Amino acid sequence: MTQQSPFKSLACGAAAAALLVLTGCASQKAPATADVAVSRNAVQNAVQAGAAELAPAEITAARAKMMRANEALAARDYKLARELAMQAQADAQLAQSKANSAKATAASDALNEDLRVLRQEVERANTQ
Repeated sequence: MTQQSPFKSLACGAAAAALLVLTGCASQKAPATADVAVSRNAVQNAVQAGAAELAPAEITAARAKMMRANEALAARDYKLARELAMQAQADAQLAQSKANSAKATAASDALNEDLRVLRQEVERANTQ
């Protein structure tokens, strides 16, 4: 049986600890990066749905949080980046929902006005 030098044991232990730290960092980075990408798409979807005009406060909040999430990601603060990305996604989804709701309300109002005009025309035709 050969005896290991204390330096070799220490080096192996340090290498194992470094590997664990790197694995932990990589496991945090991947979800944070994915969350930021998903949130970026949510903001783009909200903008395409008309949120800039129909839900400006919500989309502004989502964009601000996305910027902060990107800054946190660049600073390797993966926990903060993930939290901000999730908040940005929620804000973007709210903005998109408000935009869609405003569009649906406008379409409903237009349909109701068309029905009102049609009823008036039918009543006028029936009284002649």
